[in-house]
Amino acid sequence: MPRPIEAFIHVDALRHNLARAQAAAPDARVWAVVKANAYGHGIERVFDGLRSADGFALLDLAEAERVRALGWRAPILLLEGVFEPRDLELCSRLGLWHAVHCAEQIDWLASHKTQQPHRVFLKMNSGMNRLGFTPEAFRSAWVRLNALPQVDEISLMTHFSDADGPRGIAHQVAVFQAATRDLPGERSLSNSAATLRYGAQPGQQPQPPLRNDWVRAGILSYGSAPDFPERSIDDWGLRPAMTLRTRLIGLQSLRIGDTVGYGSAYRAQHPMRIGIAACGYADGYPRHAGTGTPVLVDGVRCTTVGRVSMDMLAVDLTPVPGAGHGSELTLWGEGPNGSRLPIDEVAQAAGTIGYELMCALAQRVPVRVVDAA
Repeated sequence: MPRPIEAFIHVDALRHNLARAQAAAPDARVWAVVKANAYGHGIERVFDGLRSADGFALLDLAEAERVRALGWRAPILLLEGVFEPRDLELCSRLGLWHAVHCAEQIDWLASHKTQQPHRVFLKMNSGMNRLGFTPEAFRSAWVRLNALPQVDEISLMTHFSDADGPRGIAHQVAVFQAATRDLPGERSLSNSAATLRYGAQPGQQPQPPLRNDWVRAGILSYGSAPDFPERSIDDWGLRPAMTLRTRLIGLQSLRIGDTVGYGSAYRAQHPMRIGIAACGYADGYPRHAGTGTPVLVDGVRCTTVGRVSMDMLAVDLTPVPGAGHGSELTLWGEGPNGSRLPIDEVAQAAGTIGYELMCALAQRVPVRVVDAA
């Protein structure tokens, strides 16, 4: 039989999470962000769950070709724009919209020969200091684009650096609004954190109005809370889109003083049973998830002990004495009998974020697409 580790992609959860974004931004259209192969879930696997979005946003041309190959005829946005002049030829052929964040991209457009003008999203650096024109240079960039016959509609875009934290978005919104006050075009400001934290909330007073013609539903689509640990997926009404599951393949009974794993990093303080699970860092589980990382054993919350190795990890079975060889482990996601382990909790124990764990799922792990709807 095959090794008992398997990942599941929950199409019904993707639909649910996207609907949550749409409810938080009822007056906006929604980009389903599928960069990084849909955050490790697989573009083809998530397509049915996200096809009620108004568009797909991603990074590279190969991903755009895959979305078009699935039959998608609505907008596709390249979030970082093109990387060299010849990329514009494929944008013309596939009808791609693309961000413009630097003068070089405007130069390339000016030299591009096309019969179909391009829809572009002019990006402002409103304080993130990654990509985009400064507020002082933004208007002149807009004027240059607006004068090009290769350009059709110009939308305006920025990205928030602190939408998930206490600093918030007000300082960047003020910069963006001041620099774009009389410019025409649709706006796209909100990422997942801003969409949830500053959007419409059931039973609550609305936040001050934030104009968004397009919002970008990234991590929320996959069932991770953008502002964890302040809020969890349960607080936001989200559901895990990925489950990583395995089974116990070995058992050990420890005496006081026995150690577990490489480096003897864990020493038993009392007699205990541990289970050995078929999952390790070669499967994408975080190597730095130390003792105390949560797992579910037959739906019961337990914790790991010792170091994660390439193919295995150890689990303290004290909370579930009936567990044995073949017992089911949920590393993250949906467990049996309605149990759930959010990926954010596992990531926090490993000193990282849920995004990284999703993207790190190894190719050797079999993946099954399920739809409970």
